[in-house]
Amino acid sequence: MVSQWLPMLAGLVAALMAALVLWPLRQHGRRGFAVGVLALGVAGACLYVLVGDPRAAQVQPAPSVATLRDGVQALQDALKRDPQRADGWALLGRSQAELGNIPAAADAFARAAALAPDDPGVLVEAAQARAQADAGKQFDDIAMAWLQQAHAQAPDAERASWLLGIALRQRGKNAEAADVWSGLLPRLEPGAAQALKAQIAIAREAAGQAPDTAAEPPPALLQVRVQLPALQGAHWPASTQVFVLARAVGGPPMPVAARKLPLAGFPATVGLGDGDSPMPTAPLSAHREVEVLARISRSGSANRSDDDLQSVPVKVNLPHEGVVELRFP
Repeated sequence: MVSQWLPMLAGLVAALMAALVLWPLRQHGRRGFAVGVLALGVAGACLYVLVGDPRAAQVQPAPSVATLRDGVQALQDALKRDPQRADGWALLGRSQAELGNIPAAADAFARAAALAPDDPGVLVEAAQARAQADAGKQFDDIAMAWLQQAHAQAPDAERASWLLGIALRQRGKNAEAADVWSGLLPRLEPGAAQALKAQIAIAREAAGQAPDTAAEPPPALLQVRVQLPALQGAHWPASTQVFVLARAVGGPPMPVAARKLPLAGFPATVGLGDGDSPMPTAPLSAHREVEVLARISRSGSANRSDDDLQSVPVKVNLPHEGVVELRFP
């Protein structure tokens, strides 16, 4: 349908333009004027058929998983022929991560980091992928070295500073983590800065230091009420935790805000704010639409298991007034 109508539309437009251009000639004969307009209109339609592409007006569907896998295979074949392309290995790492192949993504990013040790962005991606592939989500010595190198090369890079602070805290170097994060504050939006100040205060307290300022927790942007299902205590151990999450609509599955609370004595309502954002440089307040849900985990782990219970997700726009009601199917 599109390929039939677009040449006709192109001809009509050409005819209208011809009428405007040839309008002064109408006084020398209406027949010649009409023939000129018609001729240019037909010429416009024919020209579109020869050089136009009707497919450009059609909405292209999003690539399927199968298409992405085919692209990954083609990229792997290309890298076998030319294995010195750091950008190709980085693209392969992102594609493998999109498919959920985390170990393969970490391996690809490691190749990219080895070929581009002076690229802070690649080093940060490689460190994050390596930590995601670790069972405990820990930044090991190699990932730490990549982050330190990236931070040294690009001190203003927010992602490198944030992840380096996390890696330092994992090693118990809380004072160093607080110092790294403090350097981020002047470059952040007020909401993100407030959330990061709360994390800095926690790190300084863990290091036995006095906080820089009396950091108040950021206000809650969402009030969530979770209608827990009827649970038999014998089937739910003491380690059971309830996760209340907000995820960016259309974004990655990683939550933009999360609270972890014990099932025993779970409160009637839970507040989510910028202080609950895993990445203070991308806080909850930076998103306009989020998906809110709750998950009951028997093991208490943030990683989802088959025996967990998850509520029906609810989409809300920010800022949001009232209480978001979550129910389990």
